[in-house]
Formats: sequence, structure tokens, C-alpha cells
Amino acid sequence: MTESSENTYEVVIVGGGAAGLSAALVLGRARRRTLVVDMGEPRNAPAAHMQGYLSRDGMPPAEFLAAGREEIARYGVELVRDRAVDATVDAAPGTGFTVLLESGRTVRARHLVVAAGLKDELPPVAGLAERFGRDVLHCPYCHGWEVRDRAFGVLATTPMSVHQALMVTQWSKDVTLFLHKIAEDRLTDDDTRRLAAAGVRVVPGEVAEVVVAGDRLTGVALVDGPAYDREVLFVAPRAVPRTDLLTRLGAELRETPFGAYPVIDERGLTTVPGLWAAGNASGFAEQVVNAASRGYRAGAAINGELLFADLDAAVGV
Repeated sequence: MTESSENTYEVVIVGGGAAGLSAALVLGRARRRTLVVDMGEPRNAPAAHMQGYLSRDGMPPAEFLAAGREEIARYGVELVRDRAVDATVDAAPGTGFTVLLESGRTVRARHLVVAAGLKDELPPVAGLAERFGRDVLHCPYCHGWEVRDRAFGVLATTPMSVHQALMVTQWSKDVTLFLHKIAEDRLTDDDTRRLAAAGVRVVPGEVAEVVVAGDRLTGVALVDGPAYDREVLFVAPRAVPRTDLLTRLGAELRETPFGAYPVIDERGLTTVPGLWAAGNASGFAEQVVNAASRGYRAGAAINGELLFADLDAAVGV
């Protein structure tokens, strides 16, 4: 194999999480020469376990990813620990992409899948980041059962945090909404009525820190006020989509309440031919099971695209 062919693939996948590995598994089983570029920064790394994935409920995320890497290796898929820092569309229309890796390696692909997900940015509250994934949580579907019936707090980051406070009452009836930097007058009449009906206590005032004792969260302290006893704190981080490659390649984005995400069809194809998005690179609310499904769908669609492109080329279409 020449140096050129060693760096040429039918598909390059940027991101080795559930979406990227799932796409790679499908493509590997379809005998497609595939490379996964994984930076090793999974979004769910702070969590000890993942929930809600049938047959994998309670599995540690690192164990899940390790199993996925073993599976794709069986089918000849390559995986490198690296970061894609730039990409360009090849000059000849429809011929593919050139991807520059942080290591200095350059690889080419007929199709490119961006499955690099997103990064969570937490509010700058003392002690919050250190507890994230333990007793500072963001998703009740991911962690609600494990902390059920405890004293919950919800740290408001936007007026939409009211929705989060109402949702977590399904797992505990002792819920306090800390408005933090959200003014009380930004709550609508519907917000106020629903919070009262759900029994959610509303506390105005900026939060200074989370209180920790014996390696567990015990309270939430205000800047100009008392500390409130709480055992769990829910917060909605600011989601920062990793869309750099997509925008550099000219993919159209759509604005959402959770950031800008690529416009894709039902298979994951962006507005740029041959460029795909899957997992949290395609939307904010993709849980692990959804991300794996997105990756599978993209992988199958890409195999079909490659097959028919080659058949059409063979007959001169």
C-alpha cells in the first residue's frame, strides 16, 4: 500500500462516541475503508453510568466506548487518537474531502461524517464543575431514578429552567428553583402557576457556591443570603456545538434555543454533498441511544451513496 493510499479512505468519521462508532460499525460491516478520528473527549465522561439504553442500562460510558472500539476493529475500521483541525472540499465536485489532523497527518475521504458532539459549559458557580456528573446533574432521564426522592435544587440559567424544575418533580416532590441571575419578573404567569401547582419553591438571588461536606453536596449558598439544604442540584449547561469543520466546509446552520446546528435531512446529510452530521453534532438532545441510531442511519445511507455512485460511474452516467 502506498503512502497516498494509506491516507485515502472511503469514509472518515470525526468523533468516536456513540454516533461515530455506530456509523463506523455499519460501514466496516459493509466492507468500506473507514477511519475514525477520536479526540478522546466524550461529553458523558463525568458520568459514572449511562441509563436508558436498552440492554446497556447502568453501563459505565468508558466501558461502552471500549466495547464499541473492539467491535469496529473486527471489521477493519481504523481508529486514531487525534483531532481534526481543518478540512476542505476537494476541487473536483463530488470527489470528497481533505482533512488535516492535529498530528500533521492529512487524510482524504469520499464522504466525511462529523460526529464530534458538543461541549457543556457550566455557570461559573464555585464548586459546580467539580460535582458535575455526580450530584450536580443536567438530565433527569439520565440520572433521575438514581437520585429519586432526595432534596433537589435547580439552578436557573435561562427562563427555560422553569421547564427543568417542573420536569424533575417526577423524581422528587422536594424541589427548589434557585433563580440565580434570572429576574423574578422574567417568569410568566403560566410559569408561576405551574411552579405553585407542582409544589416547587422559588428562591430569588444569585447563587455563590454549592456546599460540600464529606464528598457530597449538602447545600446551595446565596451571595447575599442563607444556604439551603439540598442533596442534588440540576443545571442546564450551555451547549457549545463543535461545528467548526461543518462551517468551514460550507454547511448551512439553523439557529435553535440551544445553539446553531447543521441543516440535515432525515439521514444526516448536510447541505454539502458527502458531508454528514450525527449525534450531538446534529442536535442538542441526542442521548446515547439516539446518537447510536443516528450514526447507524448515516452509515447505511453512506454505503448506499457510495455503491450507486460507483455503479453510475461504471456505466458512464
